[in-house]
Amino acid sequence: VMNSKELREKSVEELQAALDEQQLNQFRLRMAKATGQLGKTHEVQVARKSIARIKTILTEKQGNGS
Repeated sequence: VMNSKELREKSVEELQAALDEQQLNQFRLRMAKATGQLGKTHEVQVARKSIARIKTILTEKQGNGS
């Protein structure tokens, strides 16, 4: 899990790749939780917050197109 400062230093492409990776990770965690194989259920929430953090910084870097 990266903090906001580390994320802000990345390019838009790197952030997009990190977002894809986190979303895949979140999916795996959700599936593991659903099948009862996930011991640390808080990791799902951590993944959600990471995705939100990346999306926020992506929006800032791309400038509000609207």
